[in-house]
Parts: sequence; C-alpha cells; structure tokens
Amino acid sequence: MTDSTVTLQDLKQKMADFVRERDWEQFHTPKNISMSIAIEAAELMEHFQWLTVEQSQQLDAKALAAIGEELADIVIYSLSMANFLKLDLAETVLAKMDKNIRKYPADKVHGKSHKYTYYQDKDRSEC
Repeated sequence: MTDSTVTLQDLKQKMADFVRERDWEQFHTPKNISMSIAIEAAELMEHFQWLTVEQSQQLDAKALAAIGEELADIVIYSLSMANFLKLDLAETVLAKMDKNIRKYPADKVHGKSHKYTYYQDKDRSEC
C-alpha cells in the first residue's frame, strides 16, 4: 500500500477502528489530541536539533526511518482529530491550499521566504 493507492478515508477509517477497538474515544478529545500532535512535532524536531542544514538534507536510512515514524505519529493524531471533529481532510487541505495560493502569489514570492504579510498591499485585506 502506498500514497497512490490508499485514500485519506482509508487512513481515517483505520485510525477510527484502532481507537474504537481499544476504547480510547474517551481519551481522544480535541484537547488531548492537539497536545499529542505538538508532542510528536517536538519529537520530530529532536531529530534535526543539532544538525546543520546540509546534514538535515543528507539523512541515512536509519534516520529517515525514525523521522518517518515521528511524521506518521503526527499524521495519525491528525487523522484522529479529523475523525473527532468530523472534518473532511481533503476538503480542508484543499481550501487551505487555495488560501495559501492567495496569500503567497507565485509571481511575488518566487524564491523568497517572508511571511505573507510582507507581500500584502496596504489596501488588500483578503489574506
């Protein structure tokens, strides 16, 4: 199974089944899940904490596997949050990407890394 064959709904259902089979719905509240996402994100950052930019771009298989597990934990908790809140993740991600496209117009930001407010015109309040 790969990204090209598994849907978000498949992943959400697998997570819902996992939680239900363990009677963990009582613990998987938005407050708890949001904290878990932050904790897992911190664990992901630990893998890069003392690396140079160059080292972070040249990871060996062992490091990639460990980083992949932390990233998976973040996605897993995110799926659980979406299930609890009954969010359609595809719809939510696509809407956010549309917003990001407006906030970061390619012709203005190409090759730059400023926050979107840097690019706003004074009369533009859309972003």
